[in-house]
Amino acid sequence: MCGCAVGPRALALSASSASASASASASSASQWSARAARSSRAYDRGVSRARIHAEVLIVLGLSLGLSALYAIVQLIDASTRGPLSGQTTTLNPSRSDREIFDLLYQLLSLLGDLVPVALVCYLLWSATRPRLDRLGIDFTRPGRDALQGLGLAIVIGAGGIGIYLGARALGLAVGVQANGLTEHWWTIPVLLLSAFRAGASEEVIVIGYLFARLREAGWKDWTIIVGAAVLRGSYHLYQGWGGFVGNLIMGLIFGWLYSRTRRVLPLVIAHTIIDAVVFVGYPWAASTFPALFGVGR
Repeated sequence: MCGCAVGPRALALSASSASASASASASSASQWSARAARSSRAYDRGVSRARIHAEVLIVLGLSLGLSALYAIVQLIDASTRGPLSGQTTTLNPSRSDREIFDLLYQLLSLLGDLVPVALVCYLLWSATRPRLDRLGIDFTRPGRDALQGLGLAIVIGAGGIGIYLGARALGLAVGVQANGLTEHWWTIPVLLLSAFRAGASEEVIVIGYLFARLREAGWKDWTIIVGAAVLRGSYHLYQGWGGFVGNLIMGLIFGWLYSRTRRVLPLVIAHTIIDAVVFVGYPWAASTFPALFGVGR
């Protein structure tokens, strides 16, 4: 704790600032709740809750819900083969030994994973500006969103590394090789696009879309936060239990922040930065700490 002294005037100014900040936050939350309630009533007049749930299942079945099922099967497969600590998984693998086709496959994979993002934007598009307000997306505060995203990336990224290292030490996680691509002129751009793909698809769908639709279906905020966090952890189970726990915690934090701010762009930026650092920095990390990543096994 800091041991500096604070005078009465500073305390008064601080209290006044805190009160104003709390009032602004409460006002923002109240406005969001009012808009959400109006949107929910308008939507309910034409669409039943059962239809909303059906739409959510279809969207997840085309995207991260299906990924979660694959990850569960992969974890069962890995667990029945032997200790998780002796196994590895590769992110961003090479898809062909021919450079031009590897690049084409990478780009097609990126495009395919972003289609569900386009789908939810289409489903929740508004006739009035901001067009994607129901997803928590607008571009009115790019600087503030970027700074908040950077701060989140530092905090969440550091915590994620700690959880991964702890899980590896306990034998609860596989070695994760974050970059399986051969070095080409396009390798880093593709890795950066892959980081954006993860940030956009996960935060827009799991946070923005699920919050919008499930609120319309009558779910409470904390039910949505926990449910979305469990989903986020589930589609990372292919990394072992460490991946599940780390992403569950990340999901709880991101969900809580979104429920307070109703802004998804800082979350997209934070997620993209975290993955970009991991993907691009992997060769150095793997060569420096080979045992942690299962290199050479």
